Amino acid sequence: MPNPATNARPLLRLNEFTVAFDGKVVVDRLSLIVNAGETLAIVGESGSGKSVSALGAIDLLPSNATVSGERWLEETNLDQLAKGDWNSVRGNRVGFIFQEPMTSLNPLHRIGKQIGETLRLHQGLSGQAARTRAKALLEQVKLPRPDELLDAWPHQLSGGQRQRVMIAMAIANNPALLIADEPTTALDVTVQQDILALLKELRDHYGMGVLFISHDLNLVRRHADRVCVMYQGKVQEAGSIADVFHNPQSDYTKALLAAEPEGRPAAPTDTTPLLTARKLSVSFKRPKSGLFKRQPPAFEALKATDLSIAPGETLGIVGESGSGKTTLASAIMRLVPSLGDVTLGDATLSQLTGDALRRQRHRLQMVFQDPYGALSPRMPVFDIISEGLCFHYPKLTPEEITKRVHQTLLEVGLPESCAARYPHEFSGGQRQRIAVARAIILEPELLVLDEPTSALDRTVQKQLVTLLRELQARRQLSYLFISHDLAVVRAMAHRVMVLKDGEVVEQGDCLEVLSTPQHSYTKALIEAAHLH
Repeated sequence: MPNPATNARPLLRLNEFTVAFDGKVVVDRLSLIVNAGETLAIVGESGSGKSVSALGAIDLLPSNATVSGERWLEETNLDQLAKGDWNSVRGNRVGFIFQEPMTSLNPLHRIGKQIGETLRLHQGLSGQAARTRAKALLEQVKLPRPDELLDAWPHQLSGGQRQRVMIAMAIANNPALLIADEPTTALDVTVQQDILALLKELRDHYGMGVLFISHDLNLVRRHADRVCVMYQGKVQEAGSIADVFHNPQSDYTKALLAAEPEGRPAAPTDTTPLLTARKLSVSFKRPKSGLFKRQPPAFEALKATDLSIAPGETLGIVGESGSGKTTLASAIMRLVPSLGDVTLGDATLSQLTGDALRRQRHRLQMVFQDPYGALSPRMPVFDIISEGLCFHYPKLTPEEITKRVHQTLLEVGLPESCAARYPHEFSGGQRQRIAVARAIILEPELLVLDEPTSALDRTVQKQLVTLLRELQARRQLSYLFISHDLAVVRAMAHRVMVLKDGEVVEQGDCLEVLSTPQHSYTKALIEAAHLH
């Protein structure tokens, strides 16, 4: 990619950069330049080589990877750095926002300690000085209650909140170059705008360059200066945002731009509720601020909520990160302690425990938000998908299990050969499809989908939405569908419920709510999503 401006100062330069795993080329002769003060976006499908290119640029690939070509960071030839010298580059001159916030944060350390670690390593800050700087960083990335969050554990934060902690850590040392790998994947649309506006503000203030990796073309269109389109490890097209988006040259780019979730689900035929929840609420204890301090009042993550879902119906749940969407899903699944009643068909789930509850698990399954943390890295895909099947249907023969696993893989768009591989061999989007396969193989009545498309590019999102609608029509599946992507919600949901601060502020027919919202908060969500 040529330098777009002769007076621009190049920060990162890749020339004929190639990455191979065990001899298989996954990035093929990539050339690009990221200049100071600009944002270069890399877009493409899952598995196109976007993240591998970024990780390879700063030597974060596993040992079975081989790289060739040239890597330069300003005047530093990165290919000549010794292993120990990379530590002065990563986290200092180059900040990295990883795609998977839950597995990137240490579950055994509080948030304040993890942010403080990077401040201690690169700035020599410790104690109160590090805590003060960490609090300021959390405020910069728009996190509420920063004093409380410094003492919180990663599992106590929502997916979006964890991602913002990662962003705070990445910008802590004011790097010259910021590599943002899907930095807004887990965030709702309003916070996406805040975060990207913050990154732009920091970029302009410090003159840093941003390498922005994303599958969200709307975000790329609004927040990048130039774009590089990749497919199967090769650059298909590159240029300014205006040129590529308004006058695409390659067939692949044209197909990518046209891939918007569309259509509507089939109307349910049975209005008798399958799932009902009455006065469902969840509270979490707040940490004490000191040994002899009084216990603060509990945090109400979900206030008394009523809902019902009929067979073959999809109820969409939307709202900002931390609004209570995932908490609601976890309470229905009996994954967190809650108050209120949850009934599935003839079973009152809120009164069941132990084996009685486990016997009902095959009737309702969940696809989690984080495909990286949801799959065991030590199990092959076959075992991951068949584990629940073996537990709930012990009389199935090995041949029957194998047949059902292969059929389910094909249903989610993966070849049968994937069964013998391990999760680390797949992209984020492919892992999410494995998670969907694990859920639907049990033929549940209700599927709880927590941001199932957030890790997927638009073309795969469209395929997954079509697949989920077909499964719903064929099996009369009910869905509780949680998403911050209103375009996907519009294509999936019959009804929608809007949550804010753990409370329902608006609900009704999906198209009516999205076309004529009544609450100011719903209006703000739709405006931020640029839904039309």
